[in-house]
Amino acid sequence: MNHRADQTVEEQLVRVPAGEVMLYGNLTLPEGSHAIVLFAHGSGSSRHSSRNRYVARLLNEANLSTLLIDLLTLDEEVIDARTAQLRFDIGLLAERLVAATDWLTQFPDTRQLRIGYFGASTGAAAALAAAALRTDVVGAVVSRGGRPDLAGAALMRVQAPTLLIVGENDGQVIQLNREALAQLRCEKQLMIVPGATHLFEEPGALDVVARLASDWFERHLVPLA
Repeated sequence: MNHRADQTVEEQLVRVPAGEVMLYGNLTLPEGSHAIVLFAHGSGSSRHSSRNRYVARLLNEANLSTLLIDLLTLDEEVIDARTAQLRFDIGLLAERLVAATDWLTQFPDTRQLRIGYFGASTGAAAALAAAALRTDVVGAVVSRGGRPDLAGAALMRVQAPTLLIVGENDGQVIQLNREALAQLRCEKQLMIVPGATHLFEEPGALDVVARLASDWFERHLVPLA
């Protein structure tokens, strides 16, 4: 993980069409980057998630581009806040991720970049389901405290190397990740972060997540010099 903390990179607001709706995202492109990581947020979260923004900043310092995008519109977020249904609509979330992926392959500033996914909570299932639909484009997937089990039958169709990261004290989710790991047919690994709970709020826990994710993306997305 080669940090470039001295490099100041500007974040730009982008609009991404997804069917009949428009999604908003924050795009950061470090100079000379060869790969971009598309974030799939979890239950009730958005592109403003402090945890994902922290991980994204550390990935930027490692010269990886990032796109943090809202997979739900503002109206849908209002509905989801009341019903909590849309955050579990993995098909819808995966469809939105695919739309964002296709946009990245066409947008002039990103079309030359290799694409990876970083999914958190239910967003991890959406990332895996989308990766199964774009096997020729998505080069790596990382899940943080995710629910990959919710991707169902799509797990067996994922071809992108997949890293599952879970906190040591997140027992039920560890078991769900182990079950999902067994169904994956791609290169795969499960990493358990010592002392961490589901949200990785413990001091240094997110730094470990960012390091593991950065190493995985660099290994599978960045060409050897």
